[in-house]
Amino acid sequence: MRRHAQWIFALTLLGVDVAMTSLAFFLAYVLRPRDATPNQVIPPFTYYVGMMILTVFALVVVFFFYKLYHLRRGMSRLDELYAGLPAISISVIVGVAFTAFVYRTEIDYPRVMIAYFWLLSLGLVGVGRILHSTIRSMLYQRGWGESRVLIVGAGDAGNMILEKIRVSPQLGYRPVGFLDDERAGQTVLGIPVLGQVDQLGQVVEQYKIDEVIVALPEASHEQLLSVISRCEDGRVSIKVFPDVFQIMAAEVNVGDLNGLPLLTMRDVALRGWRLTLKRVVDVIISAIVLVFISPLMLLIAALIKLDSRGPALYTQDRMGLDATPFPCLKFRSMREDAEAETGPVWAKQGDPRRTRMGAWLRKYSLDELPNFINVFLGDMSLVGPRPERPIFVQQFRQMVPRYMERHREKAGITGWAQVNGLRGDTSIWERTKYDLYYIENWSLWFDFKIMILTLFRFFRDPNAI
Repeated sequence: MRRHAQWIFALTLLGVDVAMTSLAFFLAYVLRPRDATPNQVIPPFTYYVGMMILTVFALVVVFFFYKLYHLRRGMSRLDELYAGLPAISISVIVGVAFTAFVYRTEIDYPRVMIAYFWLLSLGLVGVGRILHSTIRSMLYQRGWGESRVLIVGAGDAGNMILEKIRVSPQLGYRPVGFLDDERAGQTVLGIPVLGQVDQLGQVVEQYKIDEVIVALPEASHEQLLSVISRCEDGRVSIKVFPDVFQIMAAEVNVGDLNGLPLLTMRDVALRGWRLTLKRVVDVIISAIVLVFISPLMLLIAALIKLDSRGPALYTQDRMGLDATPFPCLKFRSMREDAEAETGPVWAKQGDPRRTRMGAWLRKYSLDELPNFINVFLGDMSLVGPRPERPIFVQQFRQMVPRYMERHREKAGITGWAQVNGLRGDTSIWERTKYDLYYIENWSLWFDFKIMILTLFRFFRDPNAI
């Protein structure tokens, strides 16, 4: 059933792409200029049908080579759109080349029409794929085309994977059980432990498993190979949850040293011209945002002054790039003497030190709006690890491996950890993993993706305190 569903999803997605590309071509024909020359005769649309077929064929071929019909569960719609942008652009170029090769005689294919077709394809194909993804998620959620999952390892990593599956029913995963040497025969989080790890092959066959997730992050290379070798059914997908403190890179690059093959497991993504590009984006966006939100900031400042005693803006030392402290600007959300008796303490949910206005500001993250001034001045970036106070940094560096590597880049207003729900009083270990992943896998698109997700999630984050 699952494999049939995947074929159906792939074929319907192909149909959506063909329909949307054809519609884009037709609209480009309709929108093309018609008064460029006196007495201009516009050929009927039937004249362009052959060109349209070649162009649609080119798009399908390019999408196939970009593996855009290999549907992956869990891929966000933003990533799906981003993957399609270069493929659409290349398919337009290939389609024009096909047309020029097949129609060697003089053809009426204006450049403006090509430009319209390219822009319309970017929009319409993207919309079609979003609609298809939405419908696909709804069907997954109702059990159609579900994937039966077996989790190897019932420890903390396995429990986390199970929780992620449960809060993401739109992915269509159905957890069947665990395998674990120490908990065989028990029930973990309502899911049975079906046996020990060495029973993987027979459990996969007995329970008709579609996908195996190996949640043994501390297992050695030899142990992982041993586990995978027990899964003899070649039709089963196998995924491994890694120890992300040891391997953070998104991909392993193969290189050589004078003929000696080497694997690049870790590279610094954000350096050289990329730093300049990131800074340019920070300055432009922060300047625009500050212009538009300045009336709101003035209003908030006035309300803070009316609500409680003390300044509207609050400056607090935070640790930034190269572990150098900088004055982080925020709207004051707590009493002026909030730490007079206790000293520096970690803010918690429903913190009694908040003012009435401060509770509202923190709920909607409006207290952080002055951070845009820090970005414009160069102390912070729009996206990066959230800065912590020096006293807490000294504590965390003793507890969390690689914690200080967060300070290889500028601190950010938002980050990969924050858009994944790790804000406020949440695990500093998990936050560090996400921060290091961001640092070692930076791209300009990654920054824009985090900013877009922030707009959708920031004001409804339950962890905002």
